[in-house]
Amino acid sequence: MKPSTTTPLSAELEAQYNMRLLRPDFEANLLQEWLSRSAAFRSSPGAQLDVAYGPGPRDRLDYFPAASADAPLLIFFHGGFWQRGDKSVYSFVAEPFVAAGISVVLVNYTLCPAVSVDEIVAQSQRALAWLWHHAGELGCSRERWFVSGHSAGGHLASRMMATHWDTLGDDLPKPMLSGAILISALFDLEPLCETSINEGLQLDREQARAVSALRHPPATDAPQLIAVGGAETPAFHRQARAYETAFGKAQRFMPHYRIDDCDHFDVVQAFADVTHPFFALCRDFVLAR
Repeated sequence: MKPSTTTPLSAELEAQYNMRLLRPDFEANLLQEWLSRSAAFRSSPGAQLDVAYGPGPRDRLDYFPAASADAPLLIFFHGGFWQRGDKSVYSFVAEPFVAAGISVVLVNYTLCPAVSVDEIVAQSQRALAWLWHHAGELGCSRERWFVSGHSAGGHLASRMMATHWDTLGDDLPKPMLSGAILISALFDLEPLCETSINEGLQLDREQARAVSALRHPPATDAPQLIAVGGAETPAFHRQARAYETAFGKAQRFMPHYRIDDCDHFDVVQAFADVTHPFFALCRDFVLAR
């Protein structure tokens, strides 16, 4: 369904959510650095690239194994407002985690407007179910799986934490995931209805609310690390607080981490920087469980 033409665009929300406007040098500088770093790591020994988890052209994942066969697994979903991006851009994210003894999977998904956000959620669930069934063939342990994502990818990761896996297949375990690392995530999609971002998403308000992570409680009490850049817009800090308020409780550890001096794109840099405290926090979050 196309967005209602009677819903006016909000200049305030556009400024809060349209990240490319706030970082005009992204494609010319930072993206090129990511592409260069990723290309170098994709040629590393042991990498299994473009593994098909379904019949579609973007039903693909990359697997970067750690040295140990029983290493924990970190599954990462890229951002791009569900409309742009590719796993190959983010291979550099895997490099420091693999070196730290954590295997990494990067997941591709079909982009809007070819599909809806709800269909991307279902596709992501299929990717994890396929990964569970084929873990042995990849040489991947089924123990200690963590899901992570940045921006729109953080939304997908949070929806994976809300999935009751045993309802999707009798051979799938109910507690598939041991935790999540949600970076600058979008948990409430309704504000996007008043931005140009919705031209590709084509959500009305009811659809936006229905697909939001705030409408889907976590399926288990597995811990979730929620991180936001200190230099991000107030909207992203509000998003994180809303998710914590909705689902945080004594039994479910949901620490909030502020990545100082980082904007919406710098947070990805920090996540993959072995010298940054945020990387150390994420590494330990995985290895300690």
